[in-house]
Amino acid sequence: MSRRVKRPLRPAGDRAKGARPHRGPAAERGPAHRAGGKSAAVRLGDKQRAPKPFVPEPEERVAEPPALPTKVQTVVVTADEDNMRVDRFLEARFPGLSFSHIQRIVRKGELRVNGKRADSKDRLEEGQSVRIPPLRLDTPKAAASLSEAARKTLQDLKDMTLFEDADVMVLNKPAGLAVQGGSGITRNVDDMLEVMRDAKGQKPRLVHRLDRETSGCLLIAKTRFAATALTGSFRHRSARKIYWALVAGVPKPKQGRISTYLAKEESEEDSIMRIAAHGDEGASHAVTYYAVVEASATKLAWVSLKPVTGRTHQLRAHMAHIDHAIVGDPKYFNKENWQLPGGLQNRLHLLARRIVIPHPRGGVIDATAPLPPHMLQSWNLLGLEADRFDPIENAPEE
Repeated sequence: MSRRVKRPLRPAGDRAKGARPHRGPAAERGPAHRAGGKSAAVRLGDKQRAPKPFVPEPEERVAEPPALPTKVQTVVVTADEDNMRVDRFLEARFPGLSFSHIQRIVRKGELRVNGKRADSKDRLEEGQSVRIPPLRLDTPKAAASLSEAARKTLQDLKDMTLFEDADVMVLNKPAGLAVQGGSGITRNVDDMLEVMRDAKGQKPRLVHRLDRETSGCLLIAKTRFAATALTGSFRHRSARKIYWALVAGVPKPKQGRISTYLAKEESEEDSIMRIAAHGDEGASHAVTYYAVVEASATKLAWVSLKPVTGRTHQLRAHMAHIDHAIVGDPKYFNKENWQLPGGLQNRLHLLARRIVIPHPRGGVIDATAPLPPHMLQSWNLLGLEADRFDPIENAPEE
């Protein structure tokens, strides 16, 4: 089975405001990878394409996680779980749990960290004691009892699917569809997955997230085994994600590295991620590589982004930080007296273009999402060629 081949290239020279260029010699690039073309790994483009079958030896199969606890237990946060959010800690430990059940036990104060109530977004520290109440799976729904609305939801999920096998799904999430529930959200991917709950009560579960207005590749685990493996790949940064964005102006240098600390800033109306100093309360290190793929005069640029870390709103905050905010971003667009070119929609121009991650049973999942309608319209209006070589291929992996 083909594996992903890393091409580590050295970054050079810091840039003002946290960005520094990255470049690689032509000899290291290999054949040009054209977006939407084939690669050496299992390649999943705009159409579903199944990977080569892989049958592991019995002794190589990883045992599924233990059953959910039926009584109160206390566990200690490990080094690998340091700085994980409470909700993601529970998802990693007990992949069978639904998002709603996690939120319920946290909201009721049934989960305690060092004896104190915790919020689902609080981050854990190595060595902390976490009290976990009895847990349960939601009751499975019989396929025959699916309502017309549920059948429509099932079809909607099928229409979004870029790749699916017994363990994993990759969805092409449309812009505007939330990944999880929240205030004012009536429809989200996590709730939609309820229609796929099997006879054993297992429901496909999220292993990462996208902002509501970000479209593109969303990875879903269909089994507890896959959820554990994929969550581990994200934790250990074995997953590689590439995003496309349309930004104001043309970044200089055209390839660079942005390294800052980010912390949440709350207000009565909203919350955003601000650039913070090392040591600030709640601040986390964030690293992003960027590369200009093509420019439209000096007004706009198509930028490819590779996040090394996975902080909330990281790409949006980082591009605003280097004064090249993403077009249509309602939270971070900070260009005064800037006019949107005629014909372009004032919507977030950010696409989770590609995800490459080890498959839980061997080989590599490599899925690519097409431009969403509003971004495709912008590309056409600006004369951008969506099949150009993407220089972010040469960015380092860390």
